[in-house]
This record gives sequence, structure tokens and C-alpha cells, in this order.
Amino acid sequence: MASPYGNVDRNKEGERERLYNPYQDLQVPIHTLYRLPTSPEFLFQEESVAQRRSWGENLTYYTGCGYLSGAISGAGKGLFDGIKAREEGDTLKLRVNRILNASGHTGRKFGNRLGVIGLLYAGIESSIVAVRDTDDVFNSVLAGLGTGALFKAASGPRSAAVAGAIGGLAVGVAVAGKQALKRYVPL
Repeated sequence: MASPYGNVDRNKEGERERLYNPYQDLQVPIHTLYRLPTSPEFLFQEESVAQRRSWGENLTYYTGCGYLSGAISGAGKGLFDGIKAREEGDTLKLRVNRILNASGHTGRKFGNRLGVIGLLYAGIESSIVAVRDTDDVFNSVLAGLGTGALFKAASGPRSAAVAGAIGGLAVGVAVAGKQALKRYVPL
């Protein structure tokens, strides 16, 4: 079967285009060709230069991922807590209700906490990128350090320092793992 993408042609501006014939495999005498650009299309030219998500996209991504992963892990923990909390003489409806309540309560609690951590991380990382005007590993580690410290700031300076160190270390390990995966695991 032949590919529906025809020859590569150049338009008036000299950009490469591929010719697309959607009727190529239909055996009909229609020869309408569409000109599709070979490069990605952006609404504004500035968007094609940027290689990272905007601060709003980061905020949405990290908050959503944090809430979702927290809600799922919290629901799993609540499931086990609800199963362990059964009592003698409980009916099936009462057991199911206890499990659902425990899953929902723990899932919301974990989801909200991890969502706030994602929100703080995205805000701090975007601020550091804006101030330093570079995008490197140092920004992510600093953002993890600041997120941990800020999240536990109300518990006192010692708790904030420990949480900041844990946050910076966790982000450092995550970034190093991501780089190792990119380098050693072909995708």
C-alpha cells in the first residue's frame, strides 16, 4: 500500500511542504492535493522558540498530577483501612459503606496535600526560571527545596529545613533518574 503523502514541494516562501492526496487509494479519478506543512504549526512565532511549558501549563500539570496521584494512593490506603476497621455483626452494606467512606476521606486528604505541593512546586519553579532566565537542573532542585520548606513552614524552622532537604533530594533523584532513562533506555 502506498503512502498518502506524496512528494515534498516548496511553497512561495521556500518552506518545505508535503503533498497529501486523501483519495490516492480509492481508485477514483479525483486528483485534489492538499498542501500540508512539514514543520509544527504555532499560532504565534514566539511559541515555536520555547522548548518548555508556560507557567500556567506547569501549574495545571503539577497540581493535577499531584492531586490525582494523591487521590489514588489515598483511596488505596483508605481501602485497606476500611477493610481493617470491620466489626463483628456488620452487614455487607455497612462494610461497603465503611470502605467507601474511608477511601473517599483518605483519598481527598492525600489528594489535597499533594495537589498543594504540586501548586507550590510549579509556582516556585516558574519564578526561579523567570529570575535566572535559564532552564536547568538547578532550578528544579531549588524549587523542590523551597516547596518542602514552604509546605512545612508552619511546623517550625527545623521541620521546614528537613522537609526542604527531603524535597530538594527527591527532585534531584527524580531529575537524575529521568536523565538516566533518557540516556540508557532507548524509546
